[in-house]
Amino acid sequence: MNKTAPRHGLARVLSKQGVCSRSEAARWVAAGRVAVDGRVVRDPEFPIVQGRQRILVDGEEIGGARRIYLMLNKPRGLVTTASDERGRDTVYRCFDGAALDGAPLPWLAPVGRLDKASEGLLLFCNDPQWAARITDPERGPDKTYRVQVDAIPDPALLSALETGVDEDGERLRAKSARLLREGEKNAWLEIVLDEGRNRQIRRLLAAFGLDTLRLVRVAIGELQLGELPKGQWRALDEEDLRRLG
Repeated sequence: MNKTAPRHGLARVLSKQGVCSRSEAARWVAAGRVAVDGRVVRDPEFPIVQGRQRILVDGEEIGGARRIYLMLNKPRGLVTTASDERGRDTVYRCFDGAALDGAPLPWLAPVGRLDKASEGLLLFCNDPQWAARITDPERGPDKTYRVQVDAIPDPALLSALETGVDEDGERLRAKSARLLREGEKNAWLEIVLDEGRNRQIRRLLAAFGLDTLRLVRVAIGELQLGELPKGQWRALDEEDLRRLG
């Protein structure tokens, strides 16, 4: 029996192609900038069978755009979204006026997230399939963090972080947790995660009575944040992509 090909809304298809965000795609469609099989469509939910219909934006066919991958050293205080309903600054502020090889950056989506209070390595690309591999909870690369906490954890507590705890039906745990250095009242830990859950490290530490003072992602797989200045970005090369698996 033949299966019916899945259909998706036009705005969703545009965003999945890495052309722009879904909300931006909806605005483009409503403005009459998008044509499907030679006919202008103004309904963002117009059903599309991806790969079977010719979609043009401003007269140019989508799907052939150069794939771009980059890393940003995200500063604290920015939210990881294209636009914020509360008017907060977003990570896209770091790309204002940005260009690569003399051309303006195309639309790039964040690969995973860092919350507003977190810092460090954040990836962007216009390749949804690659992004899905990186963020896959089972097969994606590990993420490594430097975390400052408001106490000096002993070996038993570090072991407990690796064993984990159940919270609201979720198992929160670190793949590894080790003490990097300590002061009089606080310490820096290295925490490695092999899965991604919302605010996982902060929730895990809080469950054991630890307050997170700073949280910096320093590596994804073998790709290191290195000396990239805060708020700056760079394109990934072939060796970087290899390190990500």
